[in-house]
Amino acid sequence: MMNRLLITSLLLAAACSPQSLADSVTRKAARSVVVPVLQNYMPAAGAEAATDCVMANASPSEINALARDVGVRAGTLTVQNVAAILRRPATADCLRARGLGPVAG
Repeated sequence: MMNRLLITSLLLAAACSPQSLADSVTRKAARSVVVPVLQNYMPAAGAEAATDCVMANASPSEINALARDVGVRAGTLTVQNVAAILRRPATADCLRARGLGPVAG
């Protein structure tokens, strides 16, 4: 019984590496920045769905940049970064797949 608990604990610890935990926190922070930016241009439900598309098509460096605005009102550069990600063909495809049109902004 004790060996099973130890093995389970080790497997869980390995699955939650410090890097994957940091990446998860950064992605959540970035998402919390993107949603209000998109809510300026569309209803809340659409903004949530569009945020999924933005996050799926943002590079790691873009996600880090977006996460830096957590807890403050998104500045002009952040809005421009979100707009740039929205203009990508893959993001537009994602929006269409979710029944959303282009986001003005």
